[in-house]
Amino acid sequence: MGSALFPIVAAALVDGDGRVLLQQRPPGKEMAGLWEFPGGKIEPGESPEAALIRELREELGIDTDAACLAPAAFGSAPLGERHLLLLLFVCRKWRGMPQPLEGGALRWARPAAMHALPMPPADRPLIGLIEALI
Repeated sequence: MGSALFPIVAAALVDGDGRVLLQQRPPGKEMAGLWEFPGGKIEPGESPEAALIRELREELGIDTDAACLAPAAFGSAPLGERHLLLLLFVCRKWRGMPQPLEGGALRWARPAAMHALPMPPADRPLIGLIEALI
């Protein structure tokens, strides 16, 4: 019996200058202080796209459509008793200005600058893929 699979969705929100939005994990959460792509877990019965649209609304106060989410890459990392499967989408079109509604800071970074930032193990290998995509 392996560990249970824990699927989560995340977005690489890309602005007109080719920068990507990163969110800092707030204090008190697992991996607090690390920079990650915004997103979260998929609720039962939700598609990955629906989960990501909901998470972006809850965490950042922005709206987007499934048609604006392009499947980009996936990450995989052990997380305690579970195994994290991170489904990353690229999104270039959304409505509203991203705000850190659930605490933690936000920053726009070019993919090349992300290598120097502390990021969770599932997010780090995706930097090079995003660099190639945008």
